[in-house]
Amino acid sequence: MDIRAFKSANRSAVIELWQACGLTRPWNDPDKDISRKLNVQPELFFIGEVDGKVIASAMAGYDGHRGSVFYLAVSPDYQHRGYGKLMMHRIEDALEAMGCPKLNIVVRSSNEKVLEFYDHLGYAADDVVILGKRLIPDA
Repeated sequence: MDIRAFKSANRSAVIELWQACGLTRPWNDPDKDISRKLNVQPELFFIGEVDGKVIASAMAGYDGHRGSVFYLAVSPDYQHRGYGKLMMHRIEDALEAMGCPKLNIVVRSSNEKVLEFYDHLGYAADDVVILGKRLIPDA
């Protein structure tokens, strides 16, 4: 798999990937999420390709205190081949190069499959509660 920065030409393929992976929600417009990311640290928006086809993606960020990752996705047809692990290593390397001391990941508590994936990569649950407030509605 070749990992590189997202390009605008990848937009529809990435949205299709997110939909195939069940990552989209009615309250988050994926097209708007991509546009927002392209305005803030676009160099931390990665895609993975196999034979020119987008099969993976991840958006990362760093606020000077903690890193984060969202929309880590691997096409269902390509899962369990180590591609998600490669994407996470790329993100970790990029964030570490920026001086990021810790990476936080938000995973829905009901998503046991993804929690197990991150456990295998050495991530553990922190004793925190994630709070959210919608500032700009997408719908």
